[in-house]
Amino acid sequence: MARGDVFLSTKEARRVYVMEQVVAGKMTVRQGSQLLGLSERQVKRLKKGMKEKGVAALAHGNRGRAPKHTIPKNIRDVIVSLATGLYKNASAEHMAELLRLHQNISVSGKSITRILRQEGVWDPSVKKHRRRRKSRDRMPKEGMLIQVDASPFDWLEGRGPRLHLHGAIDDATSKVLALHFRPQEDLKGYFEVLRQVVMKHGVPRGVYSDGHAIFFSPKANKLTIEEELAGKQVSLTQLGRALDQLGICHVRAHSPQAKGRIERLWETLQSRLVVELRVAGISTLEEANSFLPEFIERFNKRFAVAAADPEPAYMPPIAADEADTILCLKEERQASNGSVISYRGQTYRLLDQKHRVLSLPPRAKVEVLVHLDGSIDALYKGQRYKLETFQVPKPEPETQSSQPAQRKPVGRKPSPDNPWVKFKLPRVTRDPVESYFKKHEAAHLSTLLD
Repeated sequence: MARGDVFLSTKEARRVYVMEQVVAGKMTVRQGSQLLGLSERQVKRLKKGMKEKGVAALAHGNRGRAPKHTIPKNIRDVIVSLATGLYKNASAEHMAELLRLHQNISVSGKSITRILRQEGVWDPSVKKHRRRRKSRDRMPKEGMLIQVDASPFDWLEGRGPRLHLHGAIDDATSKVLALHFRPQEDLKGYFEVLRQVVMKHGVPRGVYSDGHAIFFSPKANKLTIEEELAGKQVSLTQLGRALDQLGICHVRAHSPQAKGRIERLWETLQSRLVVELRVAGISTLEEANSFLPEFIERFNKRFAVAAADPEPAYMPPIAADEADTILCLKEERQASNGSVISYRGQTYRLLDQKHRVLSLPPRAKVEVLVHLDGSIDALYKGQRYKLETFQVPKPEPETQSSQPAQRKPVGRKPSPDNPWVKFKLPRVTRDPVESYFKKHEAAHLSTLLD
């Protein structure tokens, strides 16, 4: 992204608005660090750089260059191998001494701890201490940061199924921006909450959430330093992709206390909303969702506070068509030679606004969009198309005679060329004396009797 004569990455370009607020004095350094996910020292450095160089200070000077103190991968592999083998259960400091003594490898104990933590190897010397916490200041403007989460609870008190309530609350005003019930915590619930926010209030500058796999890929913490320096990135989740398309900065909370505003909201709703649902006689998921808009309006009149700066920080709301294109499940498919795509066991072809079949080049990239209402369509080169099921013709089965084949009799007459027919046994001749005797035997017997 270009800003003047300076080309910034998408991540750096998102810092421009917040840093401009910090430089103008409309936001404190601490608030800017919380919104950007940076340390206060880093924000102070960026603030000083922007005063001297302008927006160019946000571009990192060492982009793509490996630090001189980077530990080589072969040494990291040796450390992990020894920590799980020969030096198992040794503390990081003790292991540093052993590496220096026996392997001639000079690495600090802190570096060993960091390497083992990245590889998921437990360090017995690390002990958990109770952290001291302090409340942070609210954001100065509404829409600068919203907190999102979901709460499983018996909201209907046994009158219906156990539900998960998805919600979003503004950090500056404690205003409930959206609520939505779902049978479980899922992507559809968060999409619906985001849809309510961006269409009614506007696009927020930042979203604060926990580390659930819906928000962040489980592989995000498995990249090594070398992979990060090489520019390798973990694929975004569906929700992360939607936030990225909306230009929203996504901040991860590492503890429930960090997003305490929405955690306290659940405590309040679990006492107030449950009673209101009971009074209204609601016992189904659909009735509960229909009840929420009116409840949110009354709740905000009772509990919302005014922001320090009355000017909202929301980006303009988006249209319904744009929201449908972004806040949906997207899956990429390749077109076949027949201009069709396959999705979940079905074959589809693309139709334009005039219901004409779109001709696609082979292996063309098509994005299938599954919307919140369950309908599907396609996105190709920035244009949306309807999907029509296409039945692939199947080969006809071979026709079989209705009359079953008659079985030939077993005792059939052999053909003349049968070898057994041609084979004849030699004829046995009798002795002539024996033949004569048998022939005239009866006549001799009668003569003797006479």
